[in-house]
Amino acid sequence: MKLPYAEPFKIKMVEQITRSTKEQRLQWIKDAKYNLFNLKSSQVFVDLLTDSGTGAMSDKQWSEMMIGDESYAGATSYYKMKNAIKNILGFEYFLPTHQGRAAENVLFSALIKEGDIVPGNSHFDTTKGHIEFRKAKAVDCTIDEAFDTSIEHPFKGNLDLVKLENILKKYPKEQIPLIIVTVTCNSSGGQPVSMQNLKDVKQLAEKYEIPVFYDSARFAENAYFIKIREEAYKNKTIKEIVAEMFSYADGMTMSSKKDAIVNMGGFIALRSEKLFKEASVYNIMFEGFITYGGMSGRDMNALAQGLDEATEFYYLESRIEQVALLGKRCVEYGIPVQHPFGGHAIFIDAKKVLPQLAKEEYIAQTLAIELYIEGGIRGVEIGTILADRDPETRENRYPALELVRLAIPRRTYTNNHIEYVAAAMKNVFDRRNEITKGVKILYEAPIMRHFTVELEKI
Repeated sequence: MKLPYAEPFKIKMVEQITRSTKEQRLQWIKDAKYNLFNLKSSQVFVDLLTDSGTGAMSDKQWSEMMIGDESYAGATSYYKMKNAIKNILGFEYFLPTHQGRAAENVLFSALIKEGDIVPGNSHFDTTKGHIEFRKAKAVDCTIDEAFDTSIEHPFKGNLDLVKLENILKKYPKEQIPLIIVTVTCNSSGGQPVSMQNLKDVKQLAEKYEIPVFYDSARFAENAYFIKIREEAYKNKTIKEIVAEMFSYADGMTMSSKKDAIVNMGGFIALRSEKLFKEASVYNIMFEGFITYGGMSGRDMNALAQGLDEATEFYYLESRIEQVALLGKRCVEYGIPVQHPFGGHAIFIDAKKVLPQLAKEEYIAQTLAIELYIEGGIRGVEIGTILADRDPETRENRYPALELVRLAIPRRTYTNNHIEYVAAAMKNVFDRRNEITKGVKILYEAPIMRHFTVELEKI
C-alpha cells in the first residue's frame, strides 16, 4: 500500500479561533463598511486575507529570536542576514527594511523620477502605487495567457518579450530606470516565471542597457514550480535553482513576510556598490541605520533562518500542495479558478461566478463579502477596487480579471480548514444566482484605495 502524504512537521503550539453566526457576520461586515480590511481578527474564523506575515515560524526560527543582537550598529544579526542573502541569493550588497513596500520606497526613491516608464509583469498594488506616486507609469507586459483563467499554461507569470521590447524601443533608456519581474506573479494568480523567460528578459535588458530587478516576495515558490515544470531543472535542488534565478537580476526587493516566513521584515539586495550608496541615504532617512533598517536583531535572525528553510524542497512541497488541495476542491465543486493553481493562493474568477453583475458593481469585492458572510472566511479582492483609478483621468481602471484571492498562510491551517473553506465557497457558488446587486463606493483614498475604501450595498 502506498503511504499517504503527511506534512513534514508537527504542531507544538496552537492558537484559539472562534466561530461566529451568520447574523453576527452580517452586522460586522456592515459595520466595517463592507471592507474586509476593516474587520477585527476576532471576527474572522479562517483568515485568508494575505499570506504576508501570517505564517507560523519554526522552532529554529524562534530559537534564533532568542539570540538576536539588538545593537544599533553592526549587530551580529545583521551579518547573519547578510551571509544568508549572499549564500542563497548571491548579492554582495543589501539594505534591511521593515517590509517589502519600504524596500520599494527606498529603491524607487533612488531610481524613479517623474515621467519614467517601468515595464514588468502585472505589478502588484504597492509596486504600482510607489511608481505612480512618483508620477511615473507602470506598463504591464505579462503574456496574454495569464488573463484567461481556463488556460493551463505552466508559466503564466512570464513577460511577453514582444510587448517588452516594444516598450524598450519606444522610450529612451534614460526614461526606463528598471524592468521589474515579480516572482511569482501575484496579480496574475500567484503564477510563476520560467527560468527561460528570466534568461530572455535579462538578455533583452542588456541589449537596451536597462537593469532588471525582481520583486521577490515568493521567489522560493517560483523556484519550486521551475523544478517541477521545467524539464531541465527537475534534478536541481531548490537552492541551485534560486541561485541561477537571481544570477539574471541586477537587484531585488523582498517582502520577507512571505517566503522568509517571518511576521515582519524586508530588504533590498544589489550588485552595484554605487546604487547601494545612493539607496543607503534614503534607507537612513526612511527606515533606520543601514545595519538594522527598521528591523530588530531578533527579526533579522529569524529572517536568515527562514530563507534557509523556505529554499528546501520538502517545505515547499507541503506548502504548495496544501494550496493545490483548495484548488482541487473548487474544481470538483465547479467553481471557476485560475489555472494552473498558484503557489500561495487560489484565485476565484468572480466574473464567471457572478456574470449578472455590472463591472461598476465591483464584482470580486461582492463575492469576497458573500464568502465572509457564509463562513467567516476573509479573502481579498484582486479586481477593480485594487486596480484603482487612472492617475490622469481619475476613471476606474477595469482589469481583465476580477479575482477573489484566498491566500494560504504558511504552516498555519490544517487541511480540515481547507475543506471548510472549500465547502463555504461551494455554498456561495450554489446560491450565486441570488446575488443580484453589488456594492458602490462611499469613500476612497486618492491612491491604493482598497485598504481603506468604504462601501455600501446597492
